Amino acid sequence: MPSYRLHYFPESGNSYKLALMLTLCGERFEPVWTDFGGGLTRTAEWRKAVNEMGEIPVLEVDGVKMTQTAPLLLKLADQYKRFGAETEEEKFELLRWLFWDNHKLTGYMATYRFMRAFTEKNDPQVLKHFRRRLEDFLGILDRHLQHDAFAIGTRPTVADISMMAYLHYPSDEHGFDFAQSHPAIHAWLGRMAALPGWKPAYELLPGKRMTNYAK
Repeated sequence: MPSYRLHYFPESGNSYKLALMLTLCGERFEPVWTDFGGGLTRTAEWRKAVNEMGEIPVLEVDGVKMTQTAPLLLKLADQYKRFGAETEEEKFELLRWLFWDNHKLTGYMATYRFMRAFTEKNDPQVLKHFRRRLEDFLGILDRHLQHDAFAIGTRPTVADISMMAYLHYPSDEHGFDFAQSHPAIHAWLGRMAALPGWKPAYELLPGKRMTNYAK
């Protein structure tokens, strides 16, 4: 079986996506906490040694460093024959929601949450802009989940793992009460949390936490 090392920090929803996928597939990984808040990933040394793109997470598979969460999720789905597509139609739908998430939902939520909770001084107008965009994206997802249990139908895939990652963090970080504002998303998050082996990010990803200024 492959051996895994995951370079991460606990607040990283993208790190959580890989940690959760491995866990749900019955695999363990060696956690490698990374001082993202202290600027380690911005150093030339780290980028040369770990990831030239300067991003977390990095997944080492038998010593080979691999990056970019979406293709890694797809690779793991294919490897373990879990949480992937079974038909060409499902493959298209899975990719459609996965790419939408990367470009829209995760893309905006990751930045909004970081600025809102983990930045001591932020620009209210920038936060207002991001919030407005997020409310649009969350509305799209909520309407979809009103008639589909998961992203592509009746069973979860890596598209769900990708979309739920940043949304499952505590509300004092992202500032949304999904039970009130987006009940279909709230119910879907519950379905994801009921999967055998599921754990939240702060259980799967130990280590020093960043200061939450939004509390």
